[in-house]
Amino acid sequence: MSKTRELIITPKVSQAQLTKFLPQLEDEGVKMIYLDPKKLGKKKTKLQTIFPSNAAKYVVLEKEGVGKPKGKKVGRRFQILSNSDIENVLSIAKKGLDFVIVEVKDWKIIPLENIIAKLHKIHTKIFAVARTPEEVRKMFSILEVGVDGVIFSTSSITEVREVMVYLGTSSFEMEAAKIIEIKEVGDGERVCVDTASILHKGEGMLIGSRSNFLFLVHNESVGSSFTSPRPFRVNAGAVHCYTLAPDGTTNYLSEIETGSEVLILNSKGKARRVIVGRSKIERRPMLMIKASVKGEIGGIIAQDAETIRFVKPNGQLVSVTHLKKGDTVMVHAKQATGRHFGMEVSDEYILEK
Repeated sequence: MSKTRELIITPKVSQAQLTKFLPQLEDEGVKMIYLDPKKLGKKKTKLQTIFPSNAAKYVVLEKEGVGKPKGKKVGRRFQILSNSDIENVLSIAKKGLDFVIVEVKDWKIIPLENIIAKLHKIHTKIFAVARTPEEVRKMFSILEVGVDGVIFSTSSITEVREVMVYLGTSSFEMEAAKIIEIKEVGDGERVCVDTASILHKGEGMLIGSRSNFLFLVHNESVGSSFTSPRPFRVNAGAVHCYTLAPDGTTNYLSEIETGSEVLILNSKGKARRVIVGRSKIERRPMLMIKASVKGEIGGIIAQDAETIRFVKPNGQLVSVTHLKKGDTVMVHAKQATGRHFGMEVSDEYILEK
């Protein structure tokens, strides 16, 4: 049974900015914040608070021997500098703490490995303090078990989105779009994205000629009588096409290279991030495909071959070579916004055709 992992945000924003920032955190799936409940005032929120205050849902006790507030989860915060500090955490946790917050300095991985190894069999949750999205990722993957939660201080909703995608808890709205045009367009350069992960049936990348209209292009885990499965590969599309990155920006497929990170989604929109092992750009015959949903029209130029497949609303796969007008396929589409170097610019006029 997989562990429930919580991203806990310490909002690094002013009191005035909290009104806007807290709903954004809720929208991204964050459930807990490290914040004095008094700062919430009369703001309505579903977010649970962790803080050294009896008003918090998770109360951080500032010294040993303090009584447990009724109906609260209690824990202690520890700074880890040596093995004796780890033994101290274990000793105090056994006395009835619901959670511990551990902060490590120069050595991060080994101390947390030791703490996880000692505490994972008792019912004390481990929350670790992180300073960057990269540290958050490491802490959730240590010993493959990871900590139960990471407390991350940030003022950037983009950083929050980046981490939530890594946790596999981020999702994107997917809709069924109707195919309205299919046309052979001759040769062009297409990009095969080979990832360093095994991709599963139903998963693919979001690809499109417009940044606000992206088709779910399936991976090559499904073989045929003429081809072997390549479950690490997405034959994504032409070099000019966009793909959505884990931090919410877009990249051109021509920019993808070894070490890049890309989003992998399923037909329900559940997303995870993977590392690119390599990309291959080769000249191939191409198809132009257009679809529409809710008044938006988007297109993609993909290789004209049986191994390139879209995903239907019922989860079945359809090759671009068997696609017909009127068929429906899964896309991620929204109202058009401007972009500057891949980042959304909400008040900029843009028309992509």
